[in-house]
Amino acid sequence: MSSNKAHSSHDHHQKGIKIYILVFLALIVGTIITVLAWKIHLPTIFLTVLVALVIASVKASLVAGWFMHLASEQRMIYAILGFTAFFFLGMMFLTVWAMSDVPKPIFP
Repeated sequence: MSSNKAHSSHDHHQKGIKIYILVFLALIVGTIITVLAWKIHLPTIFLTVLVALVIASVKASLVAGWFMHLASEQRMIYAILGFTAFFFLGMMFLTVWAMSDVPKPIFP
């Protein structure tokens, strides 16, 4: 009985290690995409900020979901995370939207 339990625990750890390696590789790919996106000059600042936020959001969700163990949490954690993401995206939208309100400097 104890041998079967130890074998099951070993399989569980092997599956967890595979997931961590896959998440790590996805983060490496995300970093490569970030560098490539930095080298490509997009036509507008809005598009640049949008691409940067999408890449950062995907990478942050991978880190939060697996390395911070939020993928196996209860519903309340998801509700709090959802509200946080909603307000974060709202603040980012307001920031980008308000960039057009900055007065242009006048030089003689």
